[in-house]
Amino acid sequence: MVSDHKKPRRLALIWRAIVEVGFIIFLFYSNLLMGEFTRANGHGKTWTFALEDVFSETNLAIAIISGLVGYVVSEYLRKNL
Repeated sequence: MVSDHKKPRRLALIWRAIVEVGFIIFLFYSNLLMGEFTRANGHGKTWTFALEDVFSETNLAIAIISGLVGYVVSEYLRKNL
């Protein structure tokens, strides 16, 4: 019985990329949310207001691009160091 070693390896690489990009996006949003509360912590500032201010289309695009760039840089460094 011949097993295909490339398919599990490729699937593992895809999952690792998804996890790493997702972690970078998580760090981006947590940093953004913390900054939102420290920068503009005025009266009437609620959790809902901060979430609406942080989760916008622009921030999502920045998070995804940053996540992909971070993944590419980390993979480059992992392979060359």
